[in-house]
Formats: sequence, C-alpha cells, structure tokens
Amino acid sequence: MTRQPTLMIARPDLERLETLIARLPDDLSALENELARAQVVEPEAMPDDVIGMNSTAHFVDDATGASHTFTLVYPQDTDIAAGRISILAPVGSALLGLSVGQTIAWPAPGGRTLQLRVLAVTRQDPRNAR
Repeated sequence: MTRQPTLMIARPDLERLETLIARLPDDLSALENELARAQVVEPEAMPDDVIGMNSTAHFVDDATGASHTFTLVYPQDTDIAAGRISILAPVGSALLGLSVGQTIAWPAPGGRTLQLRVLAVTRQDPRNAR
C-alpha cells in the first residue's frame, strides 16, 4: 500500500470547504477523506510551501511528464484560461494540503491516475484572499 503524504490545511479553509461540500449533491468523498486526515492549523501557522486555497502551485504529473502552474480557488472563481483551477476538480482536490517535494496518486476521470509532484508554491497573503 502506498503511504499517503501528510496534508495541512488552514482552519478557515477547512470550514469553508466543509460548508461547500455539504451544499453540493456531488460525490466528493475523495476530497472529504483528504480533509478528514489533514492536520488543521491556524492561517498564521501555515507554512509557505504548503498549497492552500488561493495558493499558486507549480507541479508535474509524473505519469505524463506534463508540468502545470495553477492557482487553487473556490468553484465560483474558476478560470482555466487565467490559470485558476477549482478545488472540486480532480487536480485541485489532489493538490490541497501538499507541500513542495510531496507526491500523490489521485484518481482522474476515465480511470487514469494522476501522479502529481509539487515543485513550488506561492501563497497569497490571507488578508487578500476572497
């Protein structure tokens, strides 16, 4: 069995995501499981190299070799052309809480598995987050 990476999430992000998930009819059990196992911290204790909401992550899918840079956002702020990906997208759910150097295997549509490795993270100042 593959050991899952340690995840970290800021308390306000966790609370907002739990509220969002409760309002949606979709099966978001994979995201719910990730949130349940995450270490919850106050925003000021969140390390700069951990992907949180409104963080910009540079990562590679080791299964395909493709690298990407996206900002992780809430669904209403999604704009793929502007590089903003929803937390509800498979890539978004997979990246939440990971830190630089960590990898995760995550199921994707069509039976494919994403093998994501975080290369860099830029965190937004929480005072400027939506």
